[in-house]
Amino acid sequence: MNLPKPKIKGDISLEGAIRSRRTIRSFKEDRLTIEQFSQILWAGQGITEERGYKRSAPSGGALYPMDIYAVIGKNGVAGITPGIYHYEPNQHTVSIITEGDLLHDVARAALSQMWMATASINLVITAEYNRICSKYGERGVRYAVIEAGHISQNIFLQAEAIGLGAGIVGAFYDETIVQVMKIPISHEPLLIMPVGYKG
Repeated sequence: MNLPKPKIKGDISLEGAIRSRRTIRSFKEDRLTIEQFSQILWAGQGITEERGYKRSAPSGGALYPMDIYAVIGKNGVAGITPGIYHYEPNQHTVSIITEGDLLHDVARAALSQMWMATASINLVITAEYNRICSKYGERGVRYAVIEAGHISQNIFLQAEAIGLGAGIVGAFYDETIVQVMKIPISHEPLLIMPVGYKG
């Protein structure tokens, strides 16, 4: 599915977004627009140069071992059916991996933090270590974790800039998340970010 072209100029300053950003754990049951969904994904991993490949978050050796999956429920994104979607930065598209509303299953796999299921979407950021460890050895694992931090902060600030809020979760059963979402076992989940309208 093609996504709308992301905006590169917003209504509030970067400084304003940094100042007002907070971790959110309470959300309204309102759907995101497809434009908001597009903007959030682009901020996390989108291509930022014309006819190039450099992305919104820095990556060791520009090897990009990270993937973003969106868990979309029945009240998730207008015009998109519930399911697990994989973001494809080069085309700025999403492709469906697993059908159905799995927000509650993901929340249960995250030590039953059921507040996560009240968000419009959950973004699962994963690392495929062999993409970066093939060059940097075991040090590549650290570089991937650093990259996950860059991605999540971009998502936090973009959410704030477009009137949304985001949380962040690191407590979950990795294997269960992979099984529920039916993603490749080589894609290790590092963190989950619920995103939606602040409750």
